[in-house]
Amino acid sequence: MLRSTFKILFYVNKGKEKDGIVPVMGRITINGTQSQFSCKHSIPLEMWDVKGNCAKGRSKESLQINRDLDNIKAQIIKHYQHLSDREAFVTAEMVRNSFQGFGSEYETLLSAFDKDIASLKKRVGKDRVASTLWAMQRSRNDVAEFIQSRYRRTDMSMLELTPEFIKDFAAYLSTDRGLANGTIWQRCMWLKGVVMRAHYNGKIPRNPFAQFHISPNCKEREYLTEEELRTVITHEFEDANLAFVRDIFVFTAMTALSFVDVKELTTDDIVDVNGDKWIISKRHKTGVPFQVKLMDIPLQIIERYKHLQEDKLVFGKMNYWSMCKKLKKVISACGIEKQISYHCGRHSYATMALSNGIPIESVSRVLGHTNIVTTQIYAKLTTQKLNKDLTMLDDKLNKTFGNIKIA
Repeated sequence: MLRSTFKILFYVNKGKEKDGIVPVMGRITINGTQSQFSCKHSIPLEMWDVKGNCAKGRSKESLQINRDLDNIKAQIIKHYQHLSDREAFVTAEMVRNSFQGFGSEYETLLSAFDKDIASLKKRVGKDRVASTLWAMQRSRNDVAEFIQSRYRRTDMSMLELTPEFIKDFAAYLSTDRGLANGTIWQRCMWLKGVVMRAHYNGKIPRNPFAQFHISPNCKEREYLTEEELRTVITHEFEDANLAFVRDIFVFTAMTALSFVDVKELTTDDIVDVNGDKWIISKRHKTGVPFQVKLMDIPLQIIERYKHLQEDKLVFGKMNYWSMCKKLKKVISACGIEKQISYHCGRHSYATMALSNGIPIESVSRVLGHTNIVTTQIYAKLTTQKLNKDLTMLDDKLNKTFGNIKIA
């Protein structure tokens, strides 16, 4: 058997010198076959050590270039070993293509991301919303920036991925980008999902991120207590615009509708059931049906703004962002020091309902959830609820053990 020859050489291309700066190139040689590639680096000609095939000196720039070249060499060796294990004959071009993520049956990371994004785009407006697509695209762009920053490349093969890649990506988002932990978790989960799907579809032989886990460590969701909600309801506003913003928030807190569901609420969605008014519709976000009985306060709010009804919209046309800004003024004017958004209305509804003994299955139906686990996220075990439950237990146990004396 002939002995296989394998060599990696780094050099500078003097033919492309510009103002004394030359590009750094690489050359793979295997059994007489050769293949060149760009190392995505440029260097002053006088800094290049021809004999050592590396940058001269101990400057920060030289050290960084040499570290990157060492990394490139290690990656090429890994690809060569992988190809040698499954191919009878390996050429320099095959190794280069594998290193760059092209010319094999395996996908590159960003191309896999792009395929998943294209697939998700077709679902927007059906069972996914535009913000979900935006979040995935943002994650894809962050991965691309990380690859460029860390590896000086525009893409990389799935075969190159290791458990350290996603750990380094999370660290990059924290240190270089300064993102919060919840955002880092979201970005990493999109990345993990893309690689997982590629593995399940047989594009890569293993899932390098299977054991990776990061806690979202998200902030506790804010909500208003019954007393705080009473304060908001009874506060008198001289500004009619602020009163309207307050009333829409109260409507969300008394019906569990999200802002977009209130915005799209039509008169056709309000129906009579056994003499009572109900909202029966589907959630904008998921298309899941929900139904909720209208209490007196929501009915008052609907009646108050009948003059705004246009094209069957119960509250006319509303702008989410302008109303969010005004909502902060509303909450502050009521003396409440909480970061409240319109979505907190749903949290408040779920908390009040569960605290007053409404079964979680019923609350889940009102919220339009497909999984009770989602409803449990909204559920807050308030002191009021805990006191009520423990008092009930105390009463029952006293009947059983009340007349017993300890021996």
